[in-house]
Formats: sequence, structure tokens, C-alpha cells
Amino acid sequence: MDRIITSLLETDAYKFSMGQAIYHQFSDYKTTWDFKCRNTDVHFTPEMVEEIKNQIKLYCDLRFNEEELEYLHNIKWIKGSYVDFLRLWKPRFDDFEISNKAECGLSIETKGTWLNTSMYEIPTLAIVNEVYFRMAYDYNELIASFKERLDDKIAKLENGEYDISAFSEFGMRRRLSAEAQDMAVKRLKECKPVNSKFVGTSNVYLAKKYNITPVGTMAHEWIMCVGQGNHKHNPAYSNWYALDAWVKEYGVLNGTALTDAITTKCFLKDFQLTYSTLFSGVRHDSGDPYDWGNMMIEHYKNLGIDPTTKTLLFSDSLDFERATAINKYFKGKAKVAFGIGTYIANDTSAPALNIIMKTTACNGMDVAKISDVEGKGMCKNPDYIHYLKRCIEWRLSHQDDLLR
Repeated sequence: MDRIITSLLETDAYKFSMGQAIYHQFSDYKTTWDFKCRNTDVHFTPEMVEEIKNQIKLYCDLRFNEEELEYLHNIKWIKGSYVDFLRLWKPRFDDFEISNKAECGLSIETKGTWLNTSMYEIPTLAIVNEVYFRMAYDYNELIASFKERLDDKIAKLENGEYDISAFSEFGMRRRLSAEAQDMAVKRLKECKPVNSKFVGTSNVYLAKKYNITPVGTMAHEWIMCVGQGNHKHNPAYSNWYALDAWVKEYGVLNGTALTDAITTKCFLKDFQLTYSTLFSGVRHDSGDPYDWGNMMIEHYKNLGIDPTTKTLLFSDSLDFERATAINKYFKGKAKVAFGIGTYIANDTSAPALNIIMKTTACNGMDVAKISDVEGKGMCKNPDYIHYLKRCIEWRLSHQDDLLR
């Protein structure tokens, strides 16, 4: 196969925003990441595993060039010290352990500094996706169905059938291929929607190529590692530690907070007046979007903040129909935006893969996500999950009494 990842810019924008904060504040942290395929009917053949291994080796040969570094430096929240670090940075293939010793036929684990391992997640998932779809299917048939469905999406955006306000493309980790994502971003930039606005992509390489905005702030790993990687921290306060470190790095810039790393209810205990004012909005990634949005609007109102000045960014398993319904419901109540991934970058006649790479340890200690629905987390130690849930439950039931 040709090289799948052709530039180190080819990753999601939040990897750079988190990477800069990791470099300045947590450069000594070490993490372990594990791959998981949630599709029970998918199997990776030995030939696929070898090609994935080869593609990751090719990825590890890449370096940033000066044009790419200059592009990053011109993003207003990226600092020169971090750009200088990236000038020296290279992926390390020695950080990867890749084998067929898993139920799905593919096992990938990465270990090393958080600075390194965080950067591997998105390119690795994009490689796994593309290798799988090129080797398991007739790729020409898949790309033909992709083009047909993309044409339909564009037509409905331009005739006003979809009304989704501002939306970004978030599909790199589960894209059909680099070709497909490039095609989708190019078509969406050229599109002239009636009731919607395409504002950018999470893929920094494509943002640069098409002169659009690279979109993304923080991921669950930020809250998990900052909040749970320090053994002295109570993990029920993970959001406070993570928000505090983010504001230290960015002030009022680059500010969309992710709410569901250890449940949104626990998040709101820490997202009080200062952080609710400083952050421009919040991102939804699990649970009922209507309940979540109403909860956030009520939270802003209780703090005396006009919710119409804040953005509710929805990013959980969306298509344009669902986004249209959500936008209609919240229109006038808050600013609404959407990050839409697989539906844009891997909508074909074949079912998409549901694959993830998650942080499972930080500084030798288990870490976990407890989202607003079951099944979205990943942790090797059930005892730690039980401990984290007990910490969260205790805080939610006792904090108000302690503050009296």
C-alpha cells in the first residue's frame, strides 16, 4: 500500500492544543494506551496486521518541515517554545507493541511519555481503518458509494433541507481513507449551504491544505491524565485540576470544555462562575443531547450567565438529520455547533468500524473515563473503576454538606 499518513500535521487539532499544555506542564508524565475494536463481527487478518505495522513504521519516519511548523506557529494559541519542541520531535516505533494476540486479531499498545503517546492515537486509528477497508472490501465499490452519499449530503445542504448552524468535520480517526476525507472536506468547503455553515476540520493537514480553520480543544485523555495521573489527587476532582491547568496555559483562548470524562454532573461541581465565564462553551460526547443541553443552559442561568453567549458543541455519533433536530430545539437558547465525524468521513455501503485507542494508565496508575452512558470507557482494572465511581458518588452526595 502507498503511505497512508503523509504529514505529521495529519492529526486532530486537539492533539496540538493538549500537546502544548503537556509540554509546558506535564512533560514527565508517562502513559499507556490500548487499542480496542468494539465491532464483535470484525476480524483483522495476519496480512492486515502486517500492513498496519508497516504503515506505522512509515508514519514514524516522518518529521515536521519548516512550512508546517510556520503554519502551526501562526495559530494564535500555539507558542514558539512548543513549535521549537516539535522541530525536534519524532514518533518512536519502539513505543508500539503490535500483534495479533487479541480477540479481533489486532492488538496495539503504546507506552512512553505522554508527549509521545498522545500523538500516536489519531494516525494509528486512521491507519487501522484504511488498511481494514482496503483489504476487507472492494475499495473501488466503497469509494463509489461514498461519493454517491456525499453528493446527496451536499445537495441537501444546498437546498436547505438540513439546518445545522455551524459544523466541523471530525472524522479522521474513523475515516474510510485519506482520499475520502480529503474529498469530503474539499466538497464541504466549496458547498454553498442555505441554512448551515461549514467552519472547519479537526484534521490540521487538511485545514492547512484548504485554508480553513483547524478545530479542536481537549479530549478525555486531558482530564483523565491531569486529574488521575497524580497519585495525590482525589480523582473525583479531575475536572478541577484539568480546567485549572488549561486556563494556566491558554487563559481565555482555545476554550471549549469537555464535560463527560467523569460524568457531567460531577463536572458541573467544578465548572462554576470562573471557569463558566472563561470557557467559551462546552462539548457533549455522551448521553442524551437534549437533557445535556438543558442541564448546561440551566447551569449558566443559575450562575447569572446568559447562555446565548455560550456555545453548546455536540459531537456524539451525529448525522445531519440528528444535528438538524438538535439545532432546531436549541435555536435561540444558546449558540449551537456540531462536530460530525464518521457520517462525513466514512459513510459507505459497508458498516463503519467502531475502534478506539484510550489511555489506560498514567504514571503507573490506572486511569478511566466514566461517561454519561455505559460502554464508552476503557480500563484494564475493574477495581479502579469501582474506586473511581465511589469517589464520584461520595462527592456528589456530600460536597454540598461540606460547604455549609
